[in-house]
Amino acid sequence: MTLPRGKDFRPPWPLRSGHIQTMLSSSGVRRQLLPRAARTVQQGAEEVVVDGGDGVRLTGAYTAQKVQPQARGLAVLFHGWEGSVDSTYVLQTGSRLLADGWDVFRLNFRDHGDSHHLNEALFHSCRIDEIVYALADIARRWPAQPMVLAGFSLGGNFALRAALRAPALNIPLRYALAVCPIIDPGEGLFSLEEEAPWFYRAYFMHKWRRSLKAKQAAFPQQQYFELAELDQDLRGLTEALVVRHTDFDSLQAYLDGYSVADSALKAMQIPATILTARDDPVIPVGAFERLELPPNIELDIAEFGGHCGFIRGMDMTSFTDDYIAARFNAIATD
Repeated sequence: MTLPRGKDFRPPWPLRSGHIQTMLSSSGVRRQLLPRAARTVQQGAEEVVVDGGDGVRLTGAYTAQKVQPQARGLAVLFHGWEGSVDSTYVLQTGSRLLADGWDVFRLNFRDHGDSHHLNEALFHSCRIDEIVYALADIARRWPAQPMVLAGFSLGGNFALRAALRAPALNIPLRYALAVCPIIDPGEGLFSLEEEAPWFYRAYFMHKWRRSLKAKQAAFPQQQYFELAELDQDLRGLTEALVVRHTDFDSLQAYLDGYSVADSALKAMQIPATILTARDDPVIPVGAFERLELPPNIELDIAEFGGHCGFIRGMDMTSFTDDYIAARFNAIATD
């Protein structure tokens, strides 16, 4: 079986702009133009709460396939920072996998997808333990095999870290795929602040501030931040919340805490794929080129695609759907 590669993605002009790809990837325009088939994963979805360990509760949505007598397996999807199980790219990928005969589980991270009221402590990117624990709970409750995992952006980072831990915890994960994952958070934060156009910062900061205000409203007895802190830039607000709400003694220690840069993935035991684009304006490609990877991890750097875009044309569908489905289907037929 010949699997699609990043080099196969050759979008028409003007979709060869990484900025246009990135802006369209989660835009309202794309959501409106997507074909109805890209939303089928929401039909009949069971909204559930899964166990994140130590009293942590995370929300998600499970959809059983109906196209063949037995599912190919269970596909778990992780959204990006300030996304949710209903983000456009999650719905589109989930719907494609459902049509191919996969049961699909879409997981919300803490404080994402209107789940701010479930856990008193704030979300941060080093909360990998609860994600791995939730993955174990999902595998136990929906045991279709094989179990495969895909994540986007920060969700891709979480997917890679979860895959690193899965074998030691007897989680039956067979394969992981990360689309435009955060590799070196320190470099990524600097790039977003210093090199990326201002509108990316404005977009992320607007969503983050809105989320923090929702958290404060859910737990009014807590003081998660001071109003003046919300006026800080990305680095300043991150540092303020790290000092206030984590055990890390510095911003850099926190950023290092969820890094998968350099040789961090050399211990990966299961097959994995990392797909990114050279024109991604959010996550610098240099961090990918410096990775020291074992033979079971495929690194695929496309020329085009932006940040989690890979949009093929005016129908707003994404090359990543075929890319992920082909690799998942190959695992199912092994």
